[in-house]
Amino acid sequence: MPLATKRIGLLVPSSNTTVEPEFYRVLPADVSLHVGRLPIEQVTPDRVAEMVDPLETEAKKLAAANVDVIVLGAAAPSFLKGRGYDREVAARIEQATGKPATTASTALLASLEALGVRRVALGTAYSTRVNDIAIGFLTANGIEVVRTECLGLVDNLEIGRLDVETAYEVGWKVNCAEAQAVTFLCTNWQSMAIIERLERDIGKPVLSSTQFSVWAALKKVGYTKGITGYGRLLRDLPDSAAL
Repeated sequence: MPLATKRIGLLVPSSNTTVEPEFYRVLPADVSLHVGRLPIEQVTPDRVAEMVDPLETEAKKLAAANVDVIVLGAAAPSFLKGRGYDREVAARIEQATGKPATTASTALLASLEALGVRRVALGTAYSTRVNDIAIGFLTANGIEVVRTECLGLVDNLEIGRLDVETAYEVGWKVNCAEAQAVTFLCTNWQSMAIIERLERDIGKPVLSSTQFSVWAALKKVGYTKGITGYGRLLRDLPDSAAL
């Protein structure tokens, strides 16, 4: 196995059981992953807001491993307070560590821009309240949500136990002619394994929180080799001015 030449630092929700395995499954052998955790068990607006309280402390621990980029691998904590909040969170990490940083929500917007997508069908594992906040974030950033479906879950461990076929079923359900892409939000909701199949079946790009977080991290560290099996975004590694 080749020695890692790039290091990705990943901050994840403490109760998330999905994003790390999905990252490890996708990352090439010469890119290593180093993980820190931020406290959360219930995906409610109040708990999501509190999750980033120790952001600087945990980011500094990752920076000590001399990572090349730090990614907040969680969507809700980076879209919670609307347009621009994702960049505020990334700026906090950069100011505390001196390392380049990004968030899952920043990666979402950048991936849509890279693929030329302005209208999405959205599936989330969230409650209606958090799902509405996600829609507001996308709308404020010029993305139209033409159809949506949320699973209504609050307990993060319960989200992590969802079968990956749940994502396929929701993606198939929300897809419609108006949507240019299907997007899944929540890094604890398994989806990576069905992206390629769903893209083939609906004939358009499929994006998921872990997938576009991996893509953004790889773009940040200058990786240029496409990764097959997880959809067009990782296969083609399109550029984005937003990154």
